[in-house]
Amino acid sequence: MTIERDAAALLPLPEVTFHVLVALADGERHGYAILQDVEARTDGAVRLSAGTLYRAIHRMLEQGLVVESDDRPARSEDDERRRYYRITVLGAAAVRAESARLSRLVELARAKGLAPRRS
Repeated sequence: MTIERDAAALLPLPEVTFHVLVALADGERHGYAILQDVEARTDGAVRLSAGTLYRAIHRMLEQGLVVESDDRPARSEDDERRRYYRITVLGAAAVRAESARLSRLVELARAKGLAPRRS
């Protein structure tokens, strides 16, 4: 199987998974930074609890969408309790596939006058 087929088999992605993968697309982050990114990027519309986030991360680790990073910031800037996560090639393929799927759905709705036209 190719990465694209493996990614397609995971669709549709749960909303939390989608948001976490997008948050990790810019680079490694620890859990609290992921929570902050999701909230900021959605203007507060999506606010994940720590429990929801870590259940999703656990599932994403098992699916191979993310990995725990061994890279750490300088000791003066780090808290040793933090775990850092990085998106994998499969995770990036999955979020791209989900983005394409969602775009197709919006285009179908737009064609029926049910979604705003592009400006």
